[in-house]
Amino acid sequence: MEKMSSIEMALNNERAEMKYYLEQARRSKNYVAKRLFEMLAYDEKEHMERIRDLHAKLTADGSWPTDVPINVRGTDIKDQINFLMGLKESATEHDDDDIAALQKGAETEARGAEFYKKLAELCTNPQEKKFFTFLSSIENEHYMSIKSSIFYLQDPEGWMEANGRVSIDGA
Repeated sequence: MEKMSSIEMALNNERAEMKYYLEQARRSKNYVAKRLFEMLAYDEKEHMERIRDLHAKLTADGSWPTDVPINVRGTDIKDQINFLMGLKESATEHDDDDIAALQKGAETEARGAEFYKKLAELCTNPQEKKFFTFLSSIENEHYMSIKSSIFYLQDPEGWMEANGRVSIDGA
């Protein structure tokens, strides 16, 4: 795939994911789902900004820049989710739309991880390969966090037990 089109596709992908997560955050009434969607949107915005910077450099120079950071801010979404799920307000009822939205998000993140992995495999430039490999790993981390959140919303007690917690407040 041509460099510019792959960067543009990645930019469009991150933009669409951010928009989706923001819409779901506004819609959701469940504290955990709302916060998860907000955190995912924030991460996607960060990815989009880095990719936009890279796109501008590629447009101006026509080659992979050596002075653009090849990584993005790492996500702490797993730690944040573990914290959120220990709060009493996280046990409030959710609706089936939350589960459906999270499942759609998980599918999107899995596709994103695979997309970036394939881009990385096609790259010959080591910096380019590292950049797309890193984005793939972040998308995979989002996928895993969403799956964990779905498990929690469907079975809070089972999630607590599987994660070494005794009760909703983590005691």
